[in-house]
Amino acid sequence: MQIGDHDVPVTNPDKIYFPEVGVTKGDLVAHYVGVAELVLPHLRRRPFHMKRFPNGVDADFFHQKRVPANHPSFVDEIFVQFPSGHSTVFAILDNPAALAWAANLGCIELHTWHSRVPEIELPDYLLIDLDPTTDGQWPFVREIALVVRAVLEELGLPSYPKTSGATGLHILAPIRPDVPFPDVRRLAKAIAQKVERRVDDQTVATTTWKVADRVGVFVDFGQNARDRTIASAYSVRPTADARVSAPLRWDEVAAVEPEAFTLQTMAARIAAAGDPMAGMWREPPSLRPRFEQLGVEPPAGT
Repeated sequence: MQIGDHDVPVTNPDKIYFPEVGVTKGDLVAHYVGVAELVLPHLRRRPFHMKRFPNGVDADFFHQKRVPANHPSFVDEIFVQFPSGHSTVFAILDNPAALAWAANLGCIELHTWHSRVPEIELPDYLLIDLDPTTDGQWPFVREIALVVRAVLEELGLPSYPKTSGATGLHILAPIRPDVPFPDVRRLAKAIAQKVERRVDDQTVATTTWKVADRVGVFVDFGQNARDRTIASAYSVRPTADARVSAPLRWDEVAAVEPEAFTLQTMAARIAAAGDPMAGMWREPPSLRPRFEQLGVEPPAGT
């Protein structure tokens, strides 16, 4: 496949990756090339965690942090040291050819860090992940999302929702990369707890950390830690129906159904709705003043 100036090999394009809906590897590659202009702002300069499904969603998969040694020149890389003393070299996907290369390796999902090179210790968004505890809680997810938006608005933080592509919903608040991961997580916890108090019903919304003790939708703040990844906007997920993590307008959230967004429906969705996350990375606010607003100890140097 010729993508710009790059020739990207796509092996076995007719291999079925999603048997239930007949989606092939070639379809997956075509999806990512087609949405490259929309997805790359969310991926650029971020360490990329490879989760590979070489034989499709019904077969075994494996995680691969280290970028293959023989990767093409249009795939960038970044060395990362872990607190354990281990290290690896992650891929970075900065262009459509790199997206196609990753999809050809069976990377159905696009999992990236919350930070970008060179400031990989400083995330550039705060995440609230609404994660149902049991089946049938999607109406609660939609209800809680609007509370999250209200709390973030009170803090002066613009927010952008998207379906997770699985069972939940992600709410991203872009921030200036000037606060390290542990502090972002502390503030996210305070925000989640405020949402929990405002909902005031543990069977609807909870921040209870122990899974066995949860009843309501988990208002998850823990994803704001270093090394955590989420599937990016426009990422396909390994579900039987080839579901996609779809950006939403806030006026859509109250009635949205996640199964509406699949690899096969996204082109029409984008043509009709455009990109609800367009421009979200421009001029993000600093998180530092928000600690005092919530009565949370500020980061060092504030």
